[in-house]
Amino acid sequence: MSRSTPAAELLRLLGIMARLRAPDGCPWDQVQDFASIAPYTVEEGHEVADAIARKDWSGLQDELGDLLLQVVYHARIAEEAGWFAFADVAKSINEKMIRRHPHVFGEDAARDAAQQTAAWEVQKAAERAARAETGTLAGVSGNLPSLTRAAKLTHRAARVGFDWPDAEQVLDKLEEEATELRAELPGADPARLADEVGDLLFVVANLARKLDLDPEGCLRGANAKFERRFGAIEDGLSRQGRTPAEASLEEMETLWAAAKAAERR
Repeated sequence: MSRSTPAAELLRLLGIMARLRAPDGCPWDQVQDFASIAPYTVEEGHEVADAIARKDWSGLQDELGDLLLQVVYHARIAEEAGWFAFADVAKSINEKMIRRHPHVFGEDAARDAAQQTAAWEVQKAAERAARAETGTLAGVSGNLPSLTRAAKLTHRAARVGFDWPDAEQVLDKLEEEATELRAELPGADPARLADEVGDLLFVVANLARKLDLDPEGCLRGANAKFERRFGAIEDGLSRQGRTPAEASLEEMETLWAAAKAAERR
């Protein structure tokens, strides 16, 4: 049995998408557009990240396929509109990668990882300038997850010196924001509370960035931990023939503490 090649499988996928979008293709696929497909694109990116976080390598293969489908889908819609095709998308990223790595594909001297990161940022700044995107924060997508965008915004600001010297001072700012939020609790004004909670989350994202951590990854880990420990509460109560709704908060906190201790062991 002959092994398929990347080129053959990619051409097959492009053909499948063209067939789905054809007049006699799939009714659902025929009516989709950029806006309706975009949420799936974002979702598939998150599912790739989740598979990596769980070290689910067989699952990662499937998730990367789903993400590739999204690229093919958008490219097909653009091709039908006469704007560009998949080959143009591939050509664009090929040329960008070559342009951003002159030390590999050109005559520039070899670089270490830190030098490459600095050169990459210079190149991206030049590309933004060519697109008439001015300002330190230009080009940070508004569609990123908010925690990720907060970290990227503060990273950009830090490049021009607008940053706390160390994580300790960010923690001080976090305590300041928590105090301001606490002061708003008696009034319970939704707009004011939302503003203060937003400030708190922004500083947390900045703190993660300052510690060289991905805030989205940190929160994914916290979500997974909460799911595990709450699942342990449900399991413990189930063995007693009860559900969380039938237990007191104190009982659930005891089971939570037991699950936490078991994880640490």
